[in-house]
Amino acid sequence: MDDLEYVAKLQELDHLLNDPDIDVEPAHIWTLLAEVSHHDLQAIQEPPLTP
Repeated sequence: MDDLEYVAKLQELDHLLNDPDIDVEPAHIWTLLAEVSHHDLQAIQEPPLTP
């Protein structure tokens, strides 16, 4: 997942969690959380780029 997809998923998650007019879909929220977490874990495990 690239950074644009990551940001889009975070925005969607924020919208789903904070908009009272949206029906809560727990499975979708958990899926988004898993995808975002996976992206975060990959960023931690990748070695830093050195020139």
